[in-house]
Amino acid sequence: MKDGAASPRRIALGVEYDGTDFLGWQAQRHGVRSVQETLEASIARVADHPVRVQCAGRTDAGVHALEQVVHFDTSACRTARSWVLGTNVTLPPDVSVRWACETAPAFHARFSALSRHYRYRILVRATRSALDRHRALWTHRPLDAARMAEAGRALVGLHDFSSFRAVACQAKSPRRHLYYLAVEELGDVIEIRVGANGFLHHMVRNIVGVLMAIGRGEAPVEWTRELLAARDRRRAGVTAPPQGLYFARVDYPVEYPLPRDGAMELPGTTAPDGSESRVVS
Repeated sequence: MKDGAASPRRIALGVEYDGTDFLGWQAQRHGVRSVQETLEASIARVADHPVRVQCAGRTDAGVHALEQVVHFDTSACRTARSWVLGTNVTLPPDVSVRWACETAPAFHARFSALSRHYRYRILVRATRSALDRHRALWTHRPLDAARMAEAGRALVGLHDFSSFRAVACQAKSPRRHLYYLAVEELGDVIEIRVGANGFLHHMVRNIVGVLMAIGRGEAPVEWTRELLAARDRRRAGVTAPPQGLYFARVDYPVEYPLPRDGAMELPGTTAPDGSESRVVS
């Protein structure tokens, strides 16, 4: 496993995890299970020294990741294959490293990011699912995906998302640029896909809660526009639960060419200067 030693270098990893049994990404002082601590322990065994990882976007308890990006610094010299296979050997079944690569010292998983992308899965059927109980939000009430998509168009662009941020959100500014919002029907599943230059705490889950109320006919399509203008979280709907949310992908400048899985490509433009909203049905 140990291929030698070299001067300090920066390694980036693409990580997939099921957030069901984690109290979120961030390491906790009181010893609860976190993705960060779990990943650091396994990487350290390969590096043969303690490591500290930085992620592209922290996730809450119960939230999943399809391709979270992290980086860490190491003096160990390992091949990309060794980082992937060696780390996965000691990781639990609900976390997996998908790829690894050495990157520039200036690269930062969080601060170098241009945009982040999320998905939210809603299972719409008469009976609950035994298989998707931790992987999607179940509702037995019909949802009008076309109404949800129409309402979502008002959110695309540069806006003050105060009505869609958690009360405890610590972000300095509520302004974010939402590049696209797509609502896609996949059989019994409605998937909401969003990409932005950044997200506020609970922003995606709050958007989903509002769109679901509109999809059920409990609020007009114009409600999203009214909430943006109100800039008041108390005026918005409930926060959708975490199990339907997935951190899908993060984009970086071309000078940081990280591996990219084609399966992670999402509908809508991902360029920071573009935006669109559409229904795929």
